[in-house]
Amino acid sequence: MARDYLDRLAEFVADTRFEDLPPGAIAAARDVVLDTLGAITAGSRLDENANFARLAAEMSGPGKASIVGHPYRVQPVWATFVNGAAGVALEMDEGNRVGGGHPSIHVTPGALAVGEDLGSSGRDVLTAIILGYEVISRVGTATQVKPEVHSHGTWGTIGTAAATARLMGFDAGETKTAMNLAMSMSPANTWTPCLEGATVRNLYPGRSGFQGIMAAHLSRCGYTAIADGPADLYHTFLGDGFDQDAVVDGLGDGEYRIQQGYFKFHACCLYNHPALDAVENLLRESPFTAGEVERIVVTAPPIAQIMADPEPDNMLAAKFSIPYAVAAAVHHGATDVTAFMPDKVADTQVRQLAQRVEVDADPDMNLRRYDYPSARVAVHLGDGRSLESSVVSQRGDATNPRSREDLLGKFRSLASPTLGDAGAGRVVAAVSEMETQGSVRELSRLLSSADRPTRNGIS
Repeated sequence: MARDYLDRLAEFVADTRFEDLPPGAIAAARDVVLDTLGAITAGSRLDENANFARLAAEMSGPGKASIVGHPYRVQPVWATFVNGAAGVALEMDEGNRVGGGHPSIHVTPGALAVGEDLGSSGRDVLTAIILGYEVISRVGTATQVKPEVHSHGTWGTIGTAAATARLMGFDAGETKTAMNLAMSMSPANTWTPCLEGATVRNLYPGRSGFQGIMAAHLSRCGYTAIADGPADLYHTFLGDGFDQDAVVDGLGDGEYRIQQGYFKFHACCLYNHPALDAVENLLRESPFTAGEVERIVVTAPPIAQIMADPEPDNMLAAKFSIPYAVAAAVHHGATDVTAFMPDKVADTQVRQLAQRVEVDADPDMNLRRYDYPSARVAVHLGDGRSLESSVVSQRGDATNPRSREDLLGKFRSLASPTLGDAGAGRVVAAVSEMETQGSVRELSRLLSSADRPTRNGIS
């Protein structure tokens, strides 16, 4: 039988050694892991995630995998489920414009949990994360997803399966089976929960990781997979096309996908970010107040028109509302986690300004492009002035990076309310030398907190 793209992908996962990875990919992976742990730690403080952690501990029984921000040790599938949910709850997890979606929250929780369970070294877990991230992003690149399909959970399952297979020592053939099984176990989700603010949406990455781990184990149980899981889902069902060649184009030849992602500095959906950067540019260059605004016109990719509700009902829906996010940026001068808390979402003045924000579509805009603006913002003021700014690459993207100090500052702001300043510092130090750790448990034990309050708010 001829080798196909999945054979090449599985061989890449099974055979790539840590020594084969370029230093840039290893350094990027450390940053991605730290950023993801910050998002998980902050999200662990929300009431529903604390309740889920307790439920998982009850349902799982004893295990070796940590639930971040809590004292529980559970089976890896449960730790992955809870940590994945916490990591997306505040919309601060990293992503990848090249492949679409959020690869790290779909691979890092599972890789850490499996590695902790097995006693894997930090080097082995870091390698599994880099390879699983590569698989997710490449499958995402190859997929022309249907407009109504949200990427959370969809092509993440295969990445957790790949990382799990790697940590369990699967050969290429076994890895391919696990990945194909995982694709047939993937969640399928629409944008509706995001737009309505239904927090069931936050369960999708964790559920995806749960299924990815199970796929690897079920392959050992003797379950069989279809020949081409990704194409089966994405060629016609969840996607409008799937390019198998794109999955392996340049595989292992240059930069790894984990070097090409973005870090969030606005606590909301990526489709807000270029517009918010443009608003910040205008506020810095020609300061104005909310009271001076007659109307604001945001031009964005066509899909962003579903995110045009100026009156979101709750915190999660506000993170998927371009009018709200823009109004919050102008009125509060902030778009961090606090700007989307319930009291801010209910602010009458912000809601009034959001009513004056229009969202237009430019069919040539696409967040996978870097040769054309991702957003344009025109602010029309009552005195007759019109201010305009456009953004191609939002701040925090690999092509427009923030400083190392900014990344560390973001992590500390997210993690310190749970772990304390000293605890957050110890995590920074541990991740910075992750590949030297004899066991990833050295890092995981720093992420537990046996005595801390839970509340729907972030300090």
